[in-house]
Amino acid sequence: MRTPLHSVNTASRVWPALCATLWLLAACAQPARPGESASLQSGAPFTGANAADAAANSTTNANARDAGAQATQADAGPVPLEGGTSVPSAAGYLHAQGAKLFDVQGREVRLTGLSWFGLETSNYAPHGLWSRSLASMLDQIKSLGYNMIRLPFCSQLFDAGSTPNGVDANQNPDLVGVRGLALMDKIVQAAGARGLKIVLDRHRPDSDAQSTLWYTSAYSEQRWIDDWKMLAAHYKNDATVIGFDLHNEPHAEATWGDGNPATDWRAAAERAGNAVLDVNPNLLIIVEGVEKYGSTGGWWGGNLRGAKDHPVRLKVDGRLVYSAHEYPASVFNQSWFSDPSYPNNLPAVWRDAWGYLVEDGLAPVWVGELGTKNQTASDKQWLHAFATYIDQHKLNFAYWCWNPDSGDTGGILQDDWMTVNQDKQSVLQPLLAPPIP
Repeated sequence: MRTPLHSVNTASRVWPALCATLWLLAACAQPARPGESASLQSGAPFTGANAADAAANSTTNANARDAGAQATQADAGPVPLEGGTSVPSAAGYLHAQGAKLFDVQGREVRLTGLSWFGLETSNYAPHGLWSRSLASMLDQIKSLGYNMIRLPFCSQLFDAGSTPNGVDANQNPDLVGVRGLALMDKIVQAAGARGLKIVLDRHRPDSDAQSTLWYTSAYSEQRWIDDWKMLAAHYKNDATVIGFDLHNEPHAEATWGDGNPATDWRAAAERAGNAVLDVNPNLLIIVEGVEKYGSTGGWWGGNLRGAKDHPVRLKVDGRLVYSAHEYPASVFNQSWFSDPSYPNNLPAVWRDAWGYLVEDGLAPVWVGELGTKNQTASDKQWLHAFATYIDQHKLNFAYWCWNPDSGDTGGILQDDWMTVNQDKQSVLQPLLAPPIP
């Protein structure tokens, strides 16, 4: 499931020498906020088919020293959203300006796609390939009008012992014996041949369950960064892969901007994002929110309140995209679903958590997950209200998900892995943007 992740900065910023005397007595550092404990809301959408995602294991801090060794000093106070080097994007890639995305020709584009999970599970392959071919799946995604796929994976996918299973050899003969990065290549190549863009999503460290932080005792921060650098180099000449969703749904003890090297997700995202941009400065760096910022909680990955005062700072301008996750009451009954004004209160809820970034023109937001079984009256109200909000603000999004075996939400496909759920598709169809050149 997804829940927001944010925390506050406690250390001072180093100001330019010419301004030092003017600001010395002002003591630019913000007052420290209390450290935050686990989320107020324990529920959020599952990452995939495994119900274990709902009870994500609390990650240990065994690798805090690894995180701390690379930690950057927390800042104090509002800073520009970006202040890096201006690098023109290469053909096929996208860049951000204000709250919008543009192609290399300066044409505004939108990412309107869906997630297809499985590489992050113990199958180590996209789910459904036991029923159909990779080609037929991608053909159908393309035919429905989606222009991109969010492809979740786990770090364990790249380990020697991670053998794909659940792939029908008769329908996918070209995938026999293909594993790990080579299997990811097959998906990327086939998607690119159909004009579909790919965002890679490091969904979790291992295939067992979602982690609270971006590292665990088994998969260190350095491994996480090294995997991203490897992927940036591997796909450097393939503009099918346009962005990296750095880590899925940091939550619980994860903070935003407080300078704690073991928990500060914003600082970790800067370390990983800048390491990626050193390898390929064309990639979009996608940073999800946290579960709790200050005293305010929400969805895992959906709380971007901290980005207002403590934005992510990347060394290349125009590459930062924030990501929020949103779900209805059937996934978890958040407090706003019982407000007497529901569903009319939802736009204000979204603006407060992350929508201000777009509404105020600060930075693009890609709603990296939204999903529902769309069976209850409340869920139907939520989906229609969210569709209206997406349309009004021309948001980027990736629907969760293509798979019918997502326990909380189902998918665009029904249980036969072939038939489209038209109740959902009919709401999403008018929101879909043209293919991205």
